[in-house]
Amino acid sequence: MPRFVDTHCHLDDRRFEGDLPAVLRRMDAAGVIRVCCIGTDLASSRTALALAREHAPLSAVVGLHPNHVAEADPGDWDSIIELARLPEVVGIGESGLDRHWDKTPFPTQEDFFARHLELARACGKPIIIHNREADADTVRMLRGEFERRGPIAGILHSCAADRATVEACLAMGLHISFSGMITYKNADAIRAVAALVPDERLLIETDAPYLSPVPVRGQRNEPAFVAHVGARLAEVRGVTCEVLGERTTRNALALFGV
Repeated sequence: MPRFVDTHCHLDDRRFEGDLPAVLRRMDAAGVIRVCCIGTDLASSRTALALAREHAPLSAVVGLHPNHVAEADPGDWDSIIELARLPEVVGIGESGLDRHWDKTPFPTQEDFFARHLELARACGKPIIIHNREADADTVRMLRGEFERRGPIAGILHSCAADRATVEACLAMGLHISFSGMITYKNADAIRAVAALVPDERLLIETDAPYLSPVPVRGQRNEPAFVAHVGARLAEVRGVTCEVLGERTTRNALALFGV
């Protein structure tokens, strides 16, 4: 059986409250050996940490999502800094930029993206980057960080960016992660980009409970379904699912240090 790492999911979501033990059993049966639970605000970051402490295959990532920064209390960022240094926390985020929604003023998004980049470097942990309809702005901020301090350890998560953006991110040291979107009928552009990412920078994820892949689209997404993402990505890249799983799992474990 192929082995997989789901590098991005939100098991803190209330949609998992009723059957999390069953979700974890299905994950194990599907060959998923590690799951990164991603924080989007202080409460979900604390829940991700609690889940990682309770369940060995789970790891925590803590941060403030750009769409939630405007809702944060004044002391929330200081609390994220404290959580970020804990050993169970393997990454910083989900942070980044979003021009699709207007929940947070864009200058505030930029401010907190810069804070997360600095925190990730200070902690020696990868940053998880949210980029929605903000390719040029994301590259601009990452390039500034890269030119000041060198290669950036992190992930462009649930990639739907164009080729130029992905190539720029790769040149700055980032990994690229693909979600269930790669299985969608209208995702030819995503598949074309996915075919070009070097083996050593490739990752997969679910972004559960969102973005359920074909053939389970319409259901609540969960970590076990990362196997469907892996199967489609393997097809795109012309390798077996076992090879794709081995490569992406090796990359994930090395990047997160688990």
